[in-house]
Amino acid sequence: MKTAYELAMERLAKAAPATKITDAQKKQLAELDARYAAKIAGREIALRDEISKLAAAGDAEKVETLQQQLVAERRSIQAELEEKKEQIRQAAGK
Repeated sequence: MKTAYELAMERLAKAAPATKITDAQKKQLAELDARYAAKIAGREIALRDEISKLAAAGDAEKVETLQQQLVAERRSIQAELEEKKEQIRQAAGK
């Protein structure tokens, strides 16, 4: 007797069959991960430096604004990364 998990996985496989990703595509995905990790790190370093300066000056309002900006930029970069990775994955399915 199959478990509920096994049955669900069979239904999923029928609805959206898994695509094979080539070694070249895996390399592209890894390069994207590295490139975007560097982008995020660069923005974090720049903004954290500014945040530290403003915190030392006692400007809490600008510190909060920059922290929110950091979070927003991180989400934006992460979304851009996922979009590009999805394009590579879709190319694998064709």
